[in-house]
Amino acid sequence: MDDTRYDLLLRGGRVICPASGIDGVRDVAVRDGRIAAVAQTILPSAAAEVVDVAGKLVLPGLIDTHAHVYQYVTGRFGLNPDMVGVRSGVTTVVDQGGPSCMTLPGFRRFIAEASETRVYAFLSAYLVGGLEGHFYPNLYSPDGVDVDATVKSAIENRDLVRGIKGHAEIGGFARWGIKVMEMAAEISRRSDLPLYVHFGQLWGLPESGANGEDADTIMERVIPLLRPGDVLAHPFTRHPGGFINEEGVVHPIIRAAMDAGLKVDVGHGSHFSYRVARASLPAGVIPYTLGADMHGYNTEVPQPAGTPDEHHDDENHPFLGQARFSLTQAMSSMMALGIPLEQVVPMVTSHPAAMLGLSDRIGALTPGFAADVSVLHDDRGRFLLRDNEDTRVIADRLLRPAFCLRAGRRFDADSPILPQAIAA
Repeated sequence: MDDTRYDLLLRGGRVICPASGIDGVRDVAVRDGRIAAVAQTILPSAAAEVVDVAGKLVLPGLIDTHAHVYQYVTGRFGLNPDMVGVRSGVTTVVDQGGPSCMTLPGFRRFIAEASETRVYAFLSAYLVGGLEGHFYPNLYSPDGVDVDATVKSAIENRDLVRGIKGHAEIGGFARWGIKVMEMAAEISRRSDLPLYVHFGQLWGLPESGANGEDADTIMERVIPLLRPGDVLAHPFTRHPGGFINEEGVVHPIIRAAMDAGLKVDVGHGSHFSYRVARASLPAGVIPYTLGADMHGYNTEVPQPAGTPDEHHDDENHPFLGQARFSLTQAMSSMMALGIPLEQVVPMVTSHPAAMLGLSDRIGALTPGFAADVSVLHDDRGRFLLRDNEDTRVIADRLLRPAFCLRAGRRFDADSPILPQAIAA
């Protein structure tokens, strides 16, 4: 008689599931691609396969709230979704503004449906979506926004579209003022979806200069357009127009906005600065979610021998030559800044699930949920981390992905874009 009740048992890891209030050594059992049980002890004989994860972290499948995975269509920005996702230990990725109402059908067919990773999108407010805006800034004018069409697309594709993406940056304001952001906020309100707002210079100024716009005033002009649940991105950006003004002080409106229900997403990427983070954290700017913001300009993408490196041939792009990173590396950076692991884990699990309106299906190790699980190495020692200003930090802990389960199927963390640990 076969007493096997489970397909897979993850045995002896430190399980942290903020949604369930679990933090301790537990066993996690999987059956038919779903979480079957989480308990202090589950008999190994009850499972067809047992994986010893002692000494490792066992977390709900990591959720990257800021990805760029509309491969090819968004030019050099778009990375392969599984390289960013399951092959990096991340089970769910959210493409921030890659698809638009015009290109969403292609995103659904060739990215979301074709990937092993669970993929969602925040729909671009712009008809062109997340093309390489530093080349074509005029495509991001008010004439490039169709409010009615974008609202219609968002509402009709709710299974895939979980929010709207807009940009509040000095280059756009110098060209068109606040009009585009007002249109993005209208799309968000009418579709009843959160608006994710990029802060920090992105496209550069027009030849005529700033046209009287002051980057330090963007934040206080945009926040009144937003609603509770909307997301302020790049709190630790090194670029003008972010959370910190020219005097190096956090804008007073930020704390009030957070108290009123607005959320903060790190959006690590090429923006992240330890210097700015150290000024922001004491002022209460604690991130709610932790998007990695990897894209083809800030991620070293190995190319087959004899082929040109399509990601690094634009010498004028501001993001070239940056440090290699990942979502788990970004988690390590938060810990190096003094945020405890127990506060970092919700940033990549239960909080993103809530941001997406999907707490009933992802972000937790709840029996009956799809078995999305991330297993991480928790290395101790001295490790060198650096940001995009080449500030170097010595961390005593480094998180690295070992493998993940996506709906119960195992994927080893073998992505070629993962950073290598550097001993200090």
